[in-house]
This record gives sequence, C-alpha cells and structure tokens, in this order.
Amino acid sequence: MRALVFAAPGQAEVIDNERPVAGPGEVVVSSRVVGVCHSDLELLAGRYIIPISYPITPGHEWAGEVAEVGPGVDGLKPGDPVVGECVVGPGGRDHFGFSISGAAAEQFTARAEWLHKLPEQLTFGQGALVEPFTVAYAAVRAGAIDPSDRVAVLGGGPIGLLSAMAAVGRNAAVTLIEPRPDRRAKAIELGARDAIHPDEATGELFDVVIESAGHPEAMAQALTLAGNHGRVVYVGIDVGSKVPAELGLIQARSLRIQGIVGSAGIWPQAIRFLASGVVDPTPIVTARYPLRDAPAALAAASLGSGNIKVHIEASS
Repeated sequence: MRALVFAAPGQAEVIDNERPVAGPGEVVVSSRVVGVCHSDLELLAGRYIIPISYPITPGHEWAGEVAEVGPGVDGLKPGDPVVGECVVGPGGRDHFGFSISGAAAEQFTARAEWLHKLPEQLTFGQGALVEPFTVAYAAVRAGAIDPSDRVAVLGGGPIGLLSAMAAVGRNAAVTLIEPRPDRRAKAIELGARDAIHPDEATGELFDVVIESAGHPEAMAQALTLAGNHGRVVYVGIDVGSKVPAELGLIQARSLRIQGIVGSAGIWPQAIRFLASGVVDPTPIVTARYPLRDAPAALAAASLGSGNIKVHIEASS
C-alpha cells in the first residue's frame, strides 16, 4: 500500500506500507482525494501547534470510501463515501494527519465516530474540501451573516475564498481584501461583489469582517473596517507577533469580536449546506496530482507557487 510519509522534518517520500486492519470501533478507508493544506507544509518543516513525532502520514482534508468496518461499528458499511474530522480524541488532544497518521495513503484507519457520510450530491473532490469549508462556515455562523450584511473578508487564501463563498451562499454582499490580483479575480468568479487591494480599503465600513489572512497587519486592519455594532471574526492564526492596533474602536463602535479555531460541532450543518448546491467549492482547486507524485504536490502547494488549493488523487 502506497503512503506519503514525512520521515523527518524536510523529508517527504512515498513508500510501501502494510495494509491496515480495522480494530474495534475502527474503519478502514480507501482514500480518494486528499487536500494539501499550509499546515501540512508546517508539519513537514517540523512545526505544528501541538506536539508531533515522526514518521507521520499527513492528510486531514480528505474524502474516501469505507473498505472495512471493525467490531462494534454501526451505521457504516463497505462502499459508503465518507469524510472525517481533524480535531479528535478526548478534549481534542489529537489532530488527525498530525499527531495521528492521516489520509495521504491508499488506505488508512480512523475511528468511526470521527466520520460523516458524504451525501450523494457531493463528489469526492468536493468532499475533500469539506474540512476547510467547515472552518469558513464556522466563521460565517460566528458572524451571524444574513442577506442584509455587507461583509469584508481579509485574505484570499483557501479559507478566505471559502469564507467569501459561504457568505455569498447566505446572500450577503461580499468584498474580498487581498493584495494578489489572481486571488481577487477568483473571488469575483466565486460571487463576491467586489475585490480590492488592502491599500484601497479605506472608505467603506462593513457589518461583518472576517480576518482569514493571519497576518498581524490584517488583524489590526480588521478593527478599522468594522462599522458601528460590527462583528469581527478572527480565523487566521498568528502566534506571538505584535503590531499596533486601534483598540479604542472596539468600544467606540461597540464591536463584537470572536476568534475561532477549528470547526468542531458543525460538520453535519456544513455538509448539508454544501449538499444543497448553493455553492461549489471546487473552483479553488488549481492543481491535482496522483499519490505517487505527492512530493510534487507538496511543492506545488508552497507559498509563491501560484496555486490556491492542491489535491492529491489517492486512487490514481
């Protein structure tokens, strides 16, 4: 069985492993599509937000098909299409694809309680975008977005574009704020009303601001873009950086601020939202590679490559 393995920091290779066997409460899944996330590149570099060890197989954005169910598993059977959550275990102490080997293999094991059936309306390619979409969907829910809202999304990476898409799916007027012209063009393609450079974001105030870039300057700018009684949702992650921010705006404009990490508890709702067909996330996928070329997929997903989202097609 082929699997992508990070043997040590900076060392990625596709190797042959033994096929997994389902233990009690476990399911063996045949991978179909696996997304490459910036967090996977952080893992490869030897950095992550919880303790990690090597060797490890990455892959937390995925869709696959049940191949085998272990003792005690109810509600799943071979042939069922499934996706799975990333933050798992008691208290969310483990992260699938980081502290636990993930889906970038022809087959892998997962606990049945981590899995959700993929509706027939969704393809495996769409299913592999469910995990990042749940983060965007969590941001939209945190912002309580409805059709009356003017929404600014800072950052045009995968999460920012999916956040813009989710807000468009709620019929809000969305403006993407992003320095790269190709990302701005993609936002318009996905239904955003407008897409502007951060230097241009000096006039209009918004009902909801979603910060998805994770850059300190953008995190500070988010406060300046929210109007009276605005809602500011922080999704982008930065730990330890410092930048001046106009904190007085929080009180002066009666802002409501919320930070979110992950997407536990809303997967069924996000899956139903996608299955409704109101939005299709697959246009953010800009490159696809077979599993045997997974190291090339990692390179294609690196910053500066020009790609937005890279998928590994594990069954090819």
